[in-house]
Amino acid sequence: MKITSILIGLALGITTTSIAQYNSVAKQNRITESVEEVYYDKETKSEQIRVIEKEVANDTYGNAKGNQYDLAVDGAFEGQTIAVLDFCEDGYSFDTAKGALAEKGFSTYRWSNKAPTPKALKEALKKSCQLWLISGRTQYLNDKHVAIIKEFFESGKGVYIWGDNQPYYADANLVSQALIGIKMSGNVTGDQTVNLQMEEKKAGLTPNHLITTGLQNIYEGITIATLPEREDLTPIIYGSANNLVTAVYEKDGKRLILDGGFTRLFIKWDTAGTGRYVKNAAAWLVNYERFGEDVVANK
Repeated sequence: MKITSILIGLALGITTTSIAQYNSVAKQNRITESVEEVYYDKETKSEQIRVIEKEVANDTYGNAKGNQYDLAVDGAFEGQTIAVLDFCEDGYSFDTAKGALAEKGFSTYRWSNKAPTPKALKEALKKSCQLWLISGRTQYLNDKHVAIIKEFFESGKGVYIWGDNQPYYADANLVSQALIGIKMSGNVTGDQTVNLQMEEKKAGLTPNHLITTGLQNIYEGITIATLPEREDLTPIIYGSANNLVTAVYEKDGKRLILDGGFTRLFIKWDTAGTGRYVKNAAAWLVNYERFGEDVVANK
């Protein structure tokens, strides 16, 4: 019989204002629960009950099974909108990612292979909690777009920049350079699942980060770009070639995710961890720790 799987949020470094939106397992990768076990005590010659810690059921890829092991509670961000600039160009569908995000309450407003006018982008971002940019090999954005995105980012709203193998980072590098002075590069063959990281700067998933909640294994993407190592970037995923694929920037109340493997959104979605990762990333970019109940109030 299950007793409890609740951990104290403060012990994990989670503020009390976050607990309403986050599941109690936030920051845990290998998730356990306390259960009662009946055993035979040789001394008393009778059956006794003891409490043990047991790992929860995992899915096919070794990640905790069930939405209760995501970072955010289902429906936590009902009414919040994610603006998506999708310039991938290769005709992949965003529908699966859209469905996963909807589980947490997010709606998506998406432009596909055509940039909105700067005015339209600015108006859309007024109604959005975060912006996702899925870059292609052609640059669609101009300096006016970039200025609007920078203003949005500086206000504390989250930005997710997705690129992929060369040359699929035209707009990704344009925007990331403007926001934090960084660019991705290269073309590395991936197509592997990586496990929890065992050694710094080696292949694997960074443990004990809010974004990696409930994940012990993650698919890296098909062919991927590489991010440079920098002190102000926190690694999230190192690829199977020991290259930094995904990292986050969190400074002065601002949040940004850089990712060199956008194929994770479209290809082999059902491979290890992608759905949970996408949901966790969006929940983290809401920046609830900064905006608190205003996130819920300003729907």
